[in-house]
Amino acid sequence: MIDVLLQTIEKVVFISQDERELIARLFRKKKYNKGEYFLKEDEVCRQVGFIISGVMRYYINNDGEEKTYGFAKELDFVCNNESFIPQKPSRQLIQALEDSQLLVISYTDLQTFYTTLKNGERYGRMVIEQVFVQTLQGLNSFYTDSPELRYEKFVKDYPDMLQRIPQYYIASFVGVKPQSLSRIRKRNIRGRG
Repeated sequence: MIDVLLQTIEKVVFISQDERELIARLFRKKKYNKGEYFLKEDEVCRQVGFIISGVMRYYINNDGEEKTYGFAKELDFVCNNESFIPQKPSRQLIQALEDSQLLVISYTDLQTFYTTLKNGERYGRMVIEQVFVQTLQGLNSFYTDSPELRYEKFVKDYPDMLQRIPQYYIASFVGVKPQSLSRIRKRNIRGRG
């Protein structure tokens, strides 16, 4: 499992053999069963996960209504940076949609990663920059794109996820009720045909 993480890091920065061994010690394997939480509301996010297998859903609970705002799958990092960086309670929840295998690193061990690896801080900055851009794109899309366009983007960005994520979570992500998503999907299929 650690080899997948090491290969992902090495696509961005060089790591020495000693650094590879340190990374293997800093990350630990963790399994989440379908429905289990990586992070619950009002908990402090104390770890970053790297998904080896499975799917995670990011959402908020808005007066009893769940609002899905993102998904993470294999080779993605999973974390609520809004809670993790300042070590404050989270409003967001992160839940496993499938049985999932992750490699996780604690807040303290991540600081060791940053300070001990020659390119540790650089790698962390690049990951956070990517998360920041994705967050802004998602926010902009929610305010400027129609639900139809948001669904088309979802299909384009996550073609392998359509069968893995329940439709009501996709509807929530797109910003519509499940019945409306069904109509959007029918129009989308007819439009391609």
